[in-house]
Amino acid sequence: MNKGTVTMKLPNRRHLGAFFTLQNILIVILVLTLTTSTLIPLILLFSKAFLNKQESFIGFANFIQYFSTPSLIQSLTNTVWVSVLSTVIAVMLAFTYAYGISRAGIGGKRYFHYIALLPLFEPTMMHGIALTYLFGNQGVITNGFFGLLPGLRIEIYGPIGIVISEVIYLFPQAFLIFITALSMTDQRLYEAAESLGASKVKTFFTVTLPSVKYGLISAAFVCFTASFTDFGAPQAIGGKFNVLATDIYKQVIGQQNLSMGATVGILLTIPAVIAFVVDRIVERKQRSMLSSKSTSYQIPDGRGRDGFYRVFCWIISTAILIPLITILFASLIKVWPYNLHLSLKHFDFSSVAGSGLEPFWNSLKVSIITAIVGTFMTFVFAYLIEKSRTMKGLRQVGYFLSILPLALPGMVIGLAYIFFFNDPSNPFNWIYGTMAILVLANITHFYAVPFITATTALKKLDKEFELVSESMRVPFYKTFLKVTVPMSLPAIAEISMYFFVNAMVTVSAVVFLRSADMNLAAVALVNMEDAGDVAAAAAMSTLIVGTNIIVRMVYELILNKIKQRTSAWQIRK
Repeated sequence: MNKGTVTMKLPNRRHLGAFFTLQNILIVILVLTLTTSTLIPLILLFSKAFLNKQESFIGFANFIQYFSTPSLIQSLTNTVWVSVLSTVIAVMLAFTYAYGISRAGIGGKRYFHYIALLPLFEPTMMHGIALTYLFGNQGVITNGFFGLLPGLRIEIYGPIGIVISEVIYLFPQAFLIFITALSMTDQRLYEAAESLGASKVKTFFTVTLPSVKYGLISAAFVCFTASFTDFGAPQAIGGKFNVLATDIYKQVIGQQNLSMGATVGILLTIPAVIAFVVDRIVERKQRSMLSSKSTSYQIPDGRGRDGFYRVFCWIISTAILIPLITILFASLIKVWPYNLHLSLKHFDFSSVAGSGLEPFWNSLKVSIITAIVGTFMTFVFAYLIEKSRTMKGLRQVGYFLSILPLALPGMVIGLAYIFFFNDPSNPFNWIYGTMAILVLANITHFYAVPFITATTALKKLDKEFELVSESMRVPFYKTFLKVTVPMSLPAIAEISMYFFVNAMVTVSAVVFLRSADMNLAAVALVNMEDAGDVAAAAAMSTLIVGTNIIVRMVYELILNKIKQRTSAWQIRK
């Protein structure tokens, strides 16, 4: 060998074999965990739809009974048309709002962006409660702002109230899709349209809409599914107007008819599965929208256009703020509308919740544990699926099981967990009725989106990190802890935030699973609203929203520091 020649010492095969064996064991654990927490309960739920109360097989009798019952058929019809109407309104408003922020020269864009996200921090029941204070029999607007103006009466209890609540709930989800889609448009297309003499209207229909068509499709399906499966708004403001989600609640909680609840659960899952498939197709097609030669959109001058979108964004942002301000105001009023003096008495929940602030503290604990455990599981599992080079088939199974919850409504997961974990023969039966099952239900319910976030972050990291580690005989877990995790901290922080906020506001996945001594804040809202304790429900909503906003602010501060540290190595001095 010539002097000066550098040779790389190959890793010891036996040494690497031990690492690969450990990786294989972890992948098997991953698949077993996802199978136990998602697939088996789901299969068990679906099987219950073909059994009667005595656990005897009856085929499609439950479905025949469902479609033979006029009231249940009416619930399905109600659900479909309310979801369609809510989706159309939310998509139109969100697109126009996002278009104004991204394509008009208006001030306060950051403010408008943050306001649009506020409903994500609010329980959907809160919107219904706010509408009660605004348009109910003793509402502010109904009575003309305490008699100062002519009143406006709207039959808010029923489809109108549900649609308004759903539009508020769906708006930020559609907005996030549109603001991303509009940012991907290539400026060169607009320059070409202008050089060909196309009018602004024709450019909009031939360039703008085609460039965001996949975003429109995705937003429509996401909104329709979210509205179709929502429980909070119909429960709070629906009155006698039944939908599928409230039917499940009545069948399981009211009538203890679990078989019919499973039947409705299957019907509730169908649009979610369709939306899931469409979203996967849309995502693959949208990846090729931009090329390396694309240029960002340049906002042209347009005083009339800017004036219109400025007014529109202010109207929509104000409409988003009004329910939140109403809830805050209602929670601080002694006796609405007779004694308008400020008071904190509604924050003493001992007379309505039976245990004071315990539901709120339970929610806080469950959300923190969900964020910690969920983030750990999600990122480790995503790393094993994305960065491992062994057991390809099993990793593909793990990927499928990881994105499967994206097609499952929360109530379906909660109902499936009743069948699975409440079985005395199940070795995991001990977690039923404890905080552990609430945490597990939340992680399963919200797992898919953080998993996709983690996978996307990991795809951006160079594969050479793992190859160099192998060549230097460095265990993969050391590379994971010292390289992968530090470089992925922004994504990890985002995942934690997502788990926490959603665990604080969710009702559907946990309403069937909490025990008598383990109530949660969002579920307490359901109980308070049912009992007519609307002021206490407003106070609990205020606590939930306030907590989420504070946590979000802390998250932003931490994220900025993380980004400064993780990007410091890229700055040349």
